[in-house]
Amino acid sequence: MFKKISQYFDKVEDRTRGRLSHTPFFYAFLGGIGVVLFWRGVWHTTDFITALLLGVEPFSYAGLLDGPLSLIIGSVLLLITGVFVSVFVGNRLIISGLKGEKKIVEKTEEEILSEENQIEKLQKTLNKVEEKLESIEEQIKK
Repeated sequence: MFKKISQYFDKVEDRTRGRLSHTPFFYAFLGGIGVVLFWRGVWHTTDFITALLLGVEPFSYAGLLDGPLSLIIGSVLLLITGVFVSVFVGNRLIISGLKGEKKIVEKTEEEILSEENQIEKLQKTLNKVEEKLESIEEQIKK
């Protein structure tokens, strides 16, 4: 049952992302609204629960619905647009997890220096390719 529900929402997310990818500004706007609503919901719900626990009269009992409703709407918006995981986990973290890489704090100094050397070599190669491409473009113009 959970698998069917998960597959359904995965398809909805894929279709939504496919459509929204054609309008990146609107996509970013919806993602921003989702993030703000999510954190507003977290904030207001926490304030309401804290007020109840401390015995302080909450702002209003509308706060009982206000925070959780914002949290739910924000979460649904983020999940449907496919932004939830990338906002809260981050693409770099996901990619490093899929590759089985270590976190930066777990890497030794030697590993970090080795990666830096590889990046420098790649940069030099890229610069050479760029120079050759420019010279070829100049020759073509002549």
